[in-house]
Amino acid sequence: QVQLVESGGGLVQPGGSLRLSCVGSGINLSAYAVGWYRQAPGKQRELVAATTTDYADSVKGRFTMSRDNAKNTVYLQMNSLKPEDTAVYYCNAAMSTIVRKFNYWGQGTQVTVSS
Repeated sequence: QVQLVESGGGLVQPGGSLRLSCVGSGINLSAYAVGWYRQAPGKQRELVAATTTDYADSVKGRFTMSRDNAKNTVYLQMNSLKPEDTAVYYCNAAMSTIVRKFNYWGQGTQVTVSS
């Protein structure tokens, strides 16, 4: 059974940092395109990190995605956090073959940026 488990969220003051982790079980994350999304209350889910070099404008220069294939884990380092970064953050793993598409989501981790 495939599972993605996010962790590392929490309450942080503006300007602070958090590192989110997405650990895969029953899945080899190195074979998948993994991205980080977030969803704030009343808003649509948005993609914030599509690859380790492709980021939404709102987080560019502040967020960094990285992979540790040995640990089957993808990270999202978030620096200089702002109140508008408050959201539930999700990791997504996707892969397409000729006969099937695979798409998996984690349960999400809450990030709250507030003083």
